[in-house]
Amino acid sequence: MSLARNLNRALTVTTGLQVRRAPQAAKGKPKGRPAAKSPAAGPATRPAAAYRCPTAEEQPVERLLRRPVFIISSIRSGSTLLRMMTGAHPRLHAPHELHIGKLEVACATWHSERAMGELGLRRGGLEHLLWDRVLHRELIRSGKDFVVEKTPANAYMYRRLRDCWPDARFVFLLRHPASIARSWHESDPVKRPHERAVTDVLRYVTAVEEARAADADGFTVRYEDITADPEREMRRLCAYLGVDYAPQMLHYGKKGNAELVRGLGDWRENIRTGTVQPGRALPPRDEIPERLRPLCAAWGYTS
Repeated sequence: MSLARNLNRALTVTTGLQVRRAPQAAKGKPKGRPAAKSPAAGPATRPAAAYRCPTAEEQPVERLLRRPVFIISSIRSGSTLLRMMTGAHPRLHAPHELHIGKLEVACATWHSERAMGELGLRRGGLEHLLWDRVLHRELIRSGKDFVVEKTPANAYMYRRLRDCWPDARFVFLLRHPASIARSWHESDPVKRPHERAVTDVLRYVTAVEEARAADADGFTVRYEDITADPEREMRRLCAYLGVDYAPQMLHYGKKGNAELVRGLGDWRENIRTGTVQPGRALPPRDEIPERLRPLCAAWGYTS
């Protein structure tokens, strides 16, 4: 009997596990390197985590947070501005980007995995408990009623957020895709040539549109409308969220480094002014990259 067979027999008796040979890399591909992902694939992630969605009856036990609000948007779409405006409302707490999707849980041993499994908790379920606790902690510390979270990567995890919080509400923030690409390029022209910026933005806006199409109850607002008539758009948003309109949303106050963290949202001069600044003019049609035109039409940017 081979050494491997003897080892597996002993492991089976003591732990219920066996050793298997790792799959070999396919011929013709370099070993130890991941395959290139397509532009529309989104950020690299671990394999999908297993979880179970809480039922309405289980909700009070499974979740501390009630009716959280998630802003679903591309990068460079004005989500920090919307965060500052909603955060100025006396009932809405809008922290900096929290990137909860990258808070992951792992069972370090077979025993811990089995123990959690006996509680009905697999990896995804444990991560949901962690996400819920982090957001609930922030909300309680704020003393307000509802949390508003605006990480752009939310666009890639809409379904996971919906499954974690069945009572969540979603705000879809749109901006002219060509303006997003230009702004993304201009934020670092050397690192992001315009064509690369277009590729990045196409991936984001496609994810936003897919989420928007899946949520008939969500609220859609355009960045250009916010900058053109902020009071009208904030009144609309407040009506959707079931809170009274608060005039201070239009003048959220000058912000410093403690409130605008570099790398966790926009921190540039316009956002620091404490009030809504005019948006840039929409690009003419001949300046709109061909790859972005279908999304421009879907979002009503037809000129």
